[in-house]
Amino acid sequence: MAKTSAIDPMTVEPTLGTNYPEEFAALCAGRVKRKIGDALGLTHFGVNIVKLAPGSGSAHRHWHSGSDEFVYIIEGEATLITDAGEQVLGPGMVAGFPANSGDGHHLVNRSDAEVLYLEMGDRPSLDNVDYPDIDMLVRDGKFVHKDGTPY
Repeated sequence: MAKTSAIDPMTVEPTLGTNYPEEFAALCAGRVKRKIGDALGLTHFGVNIVKLAPGSGSAHRHWHSGSDEFVYIIEGEATLITDAGEQVLGPGMVAGFPANSGDGHHLVNRSDAEVLYLEMGDRPSLDNVDYPDIDMLVRDGKFVHKDGTPY
């Protein structure tokens, strides 16, 4: 639990890369995430500030069964890739992804500069994740192949 209600988010301990199975981790190797919601003791929704190095992705394209997601671009330009195609998002632009939409999405930094963005999502008790482009799902909080076998 946070000792104060206000913090400098850049002082929160960073998490580098991802916890994906090794064969899928390279895309996110240049991602630095600071879980500022956790640092403030928030439990109903997550808030992260994320930095993407050039060439890095936020995640593999995915969608959540039970969690809404929201992103706000602070600095740089990120390419949003969804089922509808691609769109470049710059500072001040936002994107939202309703739970159970089936619309796989992610951000990729195709520029030569870092991208900094804020991401938020609720924390439902049940939330499965589907990755339409790769052989991976999240079921019961664990990474599994699409046939259900664990990684």
